[in-house]
Amino acid sequence: MPRQSPLKEFRGSRLRSTAAVFTTLSALAATSLVTGPSIAEPFSAVPCALQRTDAHHSEGLDTWNAAYPRPTRALKAVMIFLSFPDAVPRTTPAQLTADHFPATSRYFERASYGRFTLHPHALRHWIRMPEPSTAYAMKRDWGAEHRAAYLHDALAVADPQVDFSRYDIVYFVADPDAPGVDSDATKVVNLDTPLRADGTDIRRVVTVFEKHPPDRLVLAHETGHVFDLPDLYHRPDDGKGDWDTYVGDWDLMGSQFGLAPDLFGWHKWKLGWLDPRQVVCVREAGVTRLTLEPLGAGPGIPVRGAAGPPAFGFGHGAKLAVVRTGHDSVLAFEARGPIGNDAAACRSGILVYRVRGGAQSGGGPIEVIDAHPHTEACWENSVYPPLADAPVSLGETFTVPGEGIRVGVEGRTVSGAWTVKITAGG
Repeated sequence: MPRQSPLKEFRGSRLRSTAAVFTTLSALAATSLVTGPSIAEPFSAVPCALQRTDAHHSEGLDTWNAAYPRPTRALKAVMIFLSFPDAVPRTTPAQLTADHFPATSRYFERASYGRFTLHPHALRHWIRMPEPSTAYAMKRDWGAEHRAAYLHDALAVADPQVDFSRYDIVYFVADPDAPGVDSDATKVVNLDTPLRADGTDIRRVVTVFEKHPPDRLVLAHETGHVFDLPDLYHRPDDGKGDWDTYVGDWDLMGSQFGLAPDLFGWHKWKLGWLDPRQVVCVREAGVTRLTLEPLGAGPGIPVRGAAGPPAFGFGHGAKLAVVRTGHDSVLAFEARGPIGNDAAACRSGILVYRVRGGAQSGGGPIEVIDAHPHTEACWENSVYPPLADAPVSLGETFTVPGEGIRVGVEGRTVSGAWTVKITAGG
């Protein structure tokens, strides 16, 4: 079934401001923000926590890049609706707000087990841009000059009506029916020289050009970039071919269309939604037996497939197992199934994936390892059927190619947790 190409985030060449009153804009170069200040985290001493590198959106999580807001508290977002002289909007700000909320907030509420709340404040009116929509030449690989002009004009017209000091996240939402608006241009623009408004630095802006109705979970994906999460899809050099070969349906940062778009346990650990005690580092050669709670299970979320009636929620048990495979790589193991954000998951079981802390966003920092490489599933609605049946199923044993690490799924508990055996080394 034809689909739009996956979402994107801008980084790279410098932007030039079109007015002297604004500080020079520049989009995020690969290391410009990642080398910023860090905050030491309690898990920094955990042996299986990869070190953060200079890679853009590094999957290392021993420290947090303080240039990004960390979603471990309530954050406020403002939605600003921009119209253009060459079009009369056919939708209302209220309709466009409903396209994204409360769905985006609910996604993060479930993914974080209630640890993070996103509070949107949406304007109720359009704000007119000074130039026609066609003047900004919007497209996926947006030129620096036009992008700078758009951001400059958007901030200039919005500043008299918005107190930017009140918000952690800024969404500029364009009239979707204006002739120059390209839905493929939706992205996060990162600024290594922040904009200033109302005494506050604006380091990144989400520019939204989605049609009405939009792609499912598009704003949640882009907001993930605001929290330092990388793109997990593979963009072919010629733009043709399959984009979903790295992780398939299994993480929002891979595809907004995924059947199981909950964030990987590794990402939840990075964001502060898993405590260190919920991560098991498999350090010794030999056999390790453990129990993994379903990744999507949280307070009030029913878990089915247990040895009894549906159980509701879990406490602080283990949700992620990690085996170190090199200085900059690990294997991760987590229980996935049709729960919470993964309600439409194609298959249940223990998902295995490789994490590389030094890989760039879009360069395969996470790759799902297929436990059933000769089959596929849910071909009618999976974004990448070969990985739709990737998890190790109940009663199966799988050896990770090239690693000599085996995982066996031995059973389910009454509460719905998975009992797992991992054999490493030796």
